[in-house]
Formats: sequence, structure tokens, C-alpha cells
Amino acid sequence: MSELLQTFIRHCLNVPIMITSWFVFFFSIDSGFLWSSALAVGVYIVSNFSIKKIQQRRIMKKHQMTLSEYFHIQQQLKEANKKIKALNNQYLKVRSISSFKQLFEMNRLAKRIISLVKSNPKKFYQAEKFFYAHLDSAVELTSKYTLLVSQPAKNKDMKLALQDTRETLESISTVMEEDLQSVLASDVELLKMELDFAKLSVKQTEKPLYLEGESDHERKFIK
Repeated sequence: MSELLQTFIRHCLNVPIMITSWFVFFFSIDSGFLWSSALAVGVYIVSNFSIKKIQQRRIMKKHQMTLSEYFHIQQQLKEANKKIKALNNQYLKVRSISSFKQLFEMNRLAKRIISLVKSNPKKFYQAEKFFYAHLDSAVELTSKYTLLVSQPAKNKDMKLALQDTRETLESISTVMEEDLQSVLASDVELLKMELDFAKLSVKQTEKPLYLEGESDHERKFIK
């Protein structure tokens, strides 16, 4: 279940709770409009917090994670989203189509990995290098590259540095592709197992039904 869907479910549950509590406070306790509204908002906040914790517990139980594991991964996802924003800020600073395509590809790969880890936090361990090193390198090098490329005067050393940076960014893009494949590896294996099971089931249903004691030779003879 996505984070957006969880948030939507919480609001769908909390809004009726808040409205009901307002009527209770206003008519039963006779606390007045302002106090009833304030108390109802308080109920909404407490209810939202409680339901969110229940959702988190369900996710941790589903993926067999500890509390510290879950919050560590959530923190890494938040940091990764900040780095994605920093990467997005470089779009207007690139000066060539090839650099734009390279940036777009790294952005696409990074967002895909983050999305997969959000849907299944356990996949974080299959992409630790991406979160701890590769995404940082992509953001830092892209930032430095766009800074250098924007300079009006470029000497020989700067041109060599730019060329080296472009090649390194290309390598990082390749490594991020490998990170994505690592994250998807378990899904691919699961799909293969399901396909093997489905093929086996189809083969079994295609076998003709025999009477008790009937053999293939007897069936052919009858035909």
C-alpha cells in the first residue's frame, strides 16, 4: 500500500471521527462552538497519529521488520527525496541535450528505486549502496559539472575535468541501473517460480482422465 493511499485512508477515517466528536462536545457537553472545534481538532490529531502508528505496525509485521529498522529506512527515503530535488534543480543549468538526457536517466532510475523501496521497505537492503553512495555521487558531481560548464572561460584543465566528469556520471548511471536490477531481482525470481507453477498446473490439466485401471495402450486401442 502506497504512502499516498495510507494518508487518504487516514483522512477518510478521521474526518467522520472529528465531525462526530464536535457534535458530542457541542450538544452533550455544551462546551460552546470554539471549544468544541478545538477539542474536535485535538481528537483528529490524536486519531490520525494512532491510525498512522497502526499502519506502520502492520507494515513492520508484514515485512518482518523491527521498529528501528523501519524508521531508519524511512529516514533514508526522506534524505533520498531531498537529494532527488537537488538533482532536479540541475535541469535548467545543463547546456547540452546529452547532459540533459543523462540527468533525466539518473533521475528516472533514482525515483524508480525509491518507489520500490517505499512499497517494500525490505528492498532497502538490496540497494544500500544506492542510498549511501551512488545517489550522493550523482548529486555532487552533477552540481559541480553544471557549475563548471556555466563558466564563460574554460582552459584546457577545465575542459579535461568536464570530460572526466561526464564519463564518471555515465558510469554512475550504469551503476544505478545495476542497483535497480538488484532491487528487482527478488521479484524476478518470484515471477519465475509463479510461472513454473502455472506451467505445471496447465500440464496437469491437459492430461486426459482415465478410468480406474485404464492404461494409455487401452485408450489408444479404443480410439
